[in-house]
Amino acid sequence: MALLITVFVVFVLLCLGEIWWRKKKVHGEVSRKFIHITVGSFVAFWPFFLSWNQIKLLSLAFLIVVAISRYLRIFQAIHSVNRPTWGELYFAVAVGGVAFMTHNKWIYMVALLQMSLADGLAAIIGVRYGKHQRYSILGQVKSVIGTATFVIVSFCLLVAYRFLGQASLGVLAMLGLALAAGLIENIGVFGLDNLFVPLLIAAALRLMS
Repeated sequence: MALLITVFVVFVLLCLGEIWWRKKKVHGEVSRKFIHITVGSFVAFWPFFLSWNQIKLLSLAFLIVVAISRYLRIFQAIHSVNRPTWGELYFAVAVGGVAFMTHNKWIYMVALLQMSLADGLAAIIGVRYGKHQRYSILGQVKSVIGTATFVIVSFCLLVAYRFLGQASLGVLAMLGLALAAGLIENIGVFGLDNLFVPLLIAAALRLMS
């Protein structure tokens, strides 16, 4: 039952994001990141009510659905970005990849939230307030305030993990991880940051725990 409800919730979130995008109520990047944040944050909490095998299965199904949607342009909102990227596919791989790396629900949660919350909020704030503080890395346009937002949110997530997951992490370790994640987010071309940031955080926290 939990598996069916999970699939239904993801489908509803995708449909709501698509309707919002088609009505052109907001900037295309904002509507895309709205889906990124809502779906990604929901996925981050899967270990609290799904088994690890179910998460791996859903990751594969998610990958197939996103690939079909990309080819047939079904959910256009998640593909509405004016640069070459495979980020949505890489994120689907990360969902299963992190589940293979760890069975610690807190590590899984914070690793996935790095992309859903930190990356999503960085993009939204960067689009809204970073127009005059932009720079380019490997052909990707970034903003100072967007990158700062990513690092700050990443650090806050690691602090939350330290207390909720009862992990022994020092301030310098958490700050170093947040900065490393921010660096990967900056240089991750074609959406590769959606894969490598969660894997980095999961691997690092597993080694430190």
